[in-house]
This record gives sequence, C-alpha cells and structure tokens, in this order.
Amino acid sequence: MLRKWCIPVATLALVGGSMLAATAAASAAASASIGTPRSRHVVVQPGGLARHLTTPFGAHGRGPNAVTSSNWSGYAASGGTGAFSSVSASWVQPTAHCSSGSQYSSFWVGLDGYRSSSVEQTGSEADCSGSTPVYYAWWEMYPGPSHTFSSTVRPGDNFSASVTSLGGGRFSLSISDTTEGWSHTLTKTLSSAKRSSAEVIVEAPCCTGSGGVLPLANFGTVNFTNSQANGSAIGNSRPIEIIMRSSTTKKDSVSALSGGTNFSATWLHQ
Repeated sequence: MLRKWCIPVATLALVGGSMLAATAAASAAASASIGTPRSRHVVVQPGGLARHLTTPFGAHGRGPNAVTSSNWSGYAASGGTGAFSSVSASWVQPTAHCSSGSQYSSFWVGLDGYRSSSVEQTGSEADCSGSTPVYYAWWEMYPGPSHTFSSTVRPGDNFSASVTSLGGGRFSLSISDTTEGWSHTLTKTLSSAKRSSAEVIVEAPCCTGSGGVLPLANFGTVNFTNSQANGSAIGNSRPIEIIMRSSTTKKDSVSALSGGTNFSATWLHQ
C-alpha cells in the first residue's frame, strides 16, 4: 500500500469528513497488505483551517483540556517550538481479536504532529488479516516512510520506547521488547522538526485507497505506564486528552491519568 498523509478533519464539525462510509472503508482496507508501511499520522491540529480542526469534546467529563480525533487517542503535551526534547512510555503489547477483514491498531510514543507537520515516532502494531493477528514494531520520521523491524513481537510482550532530541535536528529513536529480549536504537535527522509536542498514542492508521482512516483492530485494552515528557511525568505538562471517534461513534475509551504517567485505552468500535 502506498503511504499517504491522512488529511486532518474535524470529526464533529464535518459529518463523515475524514471517515469513509463503513462499506467503503472495509472494501478498501480489505485490499491492504498487513505489515506494509502506512501513514500513522495525526488528525489533530487545533490551529489552521476549519477542516483541520479537532472539536473539543466537552461532554467527556475531564474538563476543557480534551479534543476528539478520527484516528488518535491518548495524551499529547503541547507547547511552542522547541518545548519538548523527549518522550517515553512503556506498554504491554495487546492481543488483536480478529474474525474477518483487515483492521489495524498502533501504539507509540512520539514528538511533534499535534501542532506540526512532522512526526518522529516509534511503536508497535496489532493488526488483523482475516482471523489471523499480525504483530510487529516500527519507526517513522514523517514525512519519510515508516519502517518495520524484523524482530519478533507477541501479545503480552513488555515494550518501552522513547524519542529524544539530540540537537541540530537529530533524534534518537529507541524501542525495546524485554520479553523477547531485543532492542533497537536509531539516530535519524529531520531538520524541519518543531519539537512542539510530545505524545503517547493509540492510533487507527491511515490510509484506505481514498485516503481515509483504516478500521481500528479490536485490541482489547492496552495499558501505558511511566509516560514522560521532558524526563518527568507527562501529567506535569498539562497534556491534552485525545478521544478517538468518527462523526457518530466513539472508537475507544481512554482512562484518566493515574499518578500523572499511567493510563489505559479500551477498544469500543472499529
């Protein structure tokens, strides 16, 4: 599948904007090749044109510091250019509950993307190819393509990952699976990176053949722990809670931060 930028769309302001009709999405996703690099990018951009806005979801009950997205959920700390130099978190690789068709789910940490057009990120995947789960880990420096690691990933594996600015547009991307006993650390350069946000995210990746969001795989519940931005609890940076939903359907449920670092996300709908 060719990688495409998933155009940000206001999920509440534009009915049907970024999500295709269910039948169209299922049809396009069915032709996708599981494990092929795909765009995993934000559809949250609080600034800019109306079609790029994410509508605050005030009914969520955790105050005004929450937004909705058609393909992200989790927490994002946001600031000015250069505000964030590192992000890290740990999680347990969830099980993909598969029956038919193709669905996708990503779990990652990254810098940028919330208010900028680059994303420096690394994480893991739990996808469905029909009734068969597919697991792997990957990294990406958008606008470059994503790259899949060949290392074994199984449900229940303990992951830790981080993205750290080294200065001069250079970044260290690290991910480890302590259960399987492997780790990878890469140094990559992206001179255009703003370092204006830090995120710990569950994602329904992009793209269908028409550029829409792919169906979210049933990952059950994923637990993130020790989520940090700039070396301290991400909760200290007053992060924005991101709620994943289409125009009418909430896709997963994100818990409040516990201890400023821990939260869970539970699948609700593809």
